[in-house]
Amino acid sequence: MSDQTAPVSLEEFNHRLLDISESMPKRLRQCADYIAENTDRIAVSTVAELSSAAGVQPSAFMRFCQLMGFSGFSDMQKMFRETYALKWPDYATRLENLKASGADSPSALLAEFVEAGRISLENLASSIDPETLEQAVDLLAHAPMIHIIGLRRAFPVASYLSYALEKMDIPAVFHDGVGKLNHRHTIRKGDVLIAITFAPYSQETVELAQYARGLGNEIVAITDTITSPLQKLHALTLHVTEVDVGAFRALSATLSLAISLAVAIGARRDQTTK
Repeated sequence: MSDQTAPVSLEEFNHRLLDISESMPKRLRQCADYIAENTDRIAVSTVAELSSAAGVQPSAFMRFCQLMGFSGFSDMQKMFRETYALKWPDYATRLENLKASGADSPSALLAEFVEAGRISLENLASSIDPETLEQAVDLLAHAPMIHIIGLRRAFPVASYLSYALEKMDIPAVFHDGVGKLNHRHTIRKGDVLIAITFAPYSQETVELAQYARGLGNEIVAITDTITSPLQKLHALTLHVTEVDVGAFRALSATLSLAISLAVAIGARRDQTTK
């Protein structure tokens, strides 16, 4: 067991997780990544359910809890239950009931995705840090050029952000990777990069963020966990997670965050130019 005092809040837990995640063995890192992406499930799940979802043995999950400073899983779960006591409706049960009502029915499947989207949006509203969001908007509103990258699952978010900024006459470059073309040479000193990536993280997105940081430029990251590789680049990070339906995740919360960011940037630029 670790000789550290156990975290007493989610904020303390996240700080410790970020500090030690890089030095963890592979199996414990799997536990860390899963918990970072699914903090809302810890309070309502068993160690067997969590370890199975993370792809590890229950013993590995127990070692992870101890490394974080807890006596065991029950001790860690107690902290999460106390943290979520005021916002802990039994959403997992609702989704399970929907799935049991007819997985082959398109209308039931639609209901599952609607419910998952609602949960994701509520989680975003309750977890987003207003100060970080304010800093991101101010930084982007004063950027001479905004660069945007988001590939694979993040591609629709990045393309929509680019579209919205273009419609508001805000200078932006979309690094879409089409034709394997690399537009990193367009990044100039003072520009800001919006990097969007979710586990498993896009190497191209991480590499462009590393390049921009190497030039001394600021990065605004939209990502899912505090163990995201973008954290190492000291990016201004906006965390968003999506509740899945089976193995599929929609982008309800992420797209809402993106359009909110775009509109806020446009409004802030209008204020600064008047």
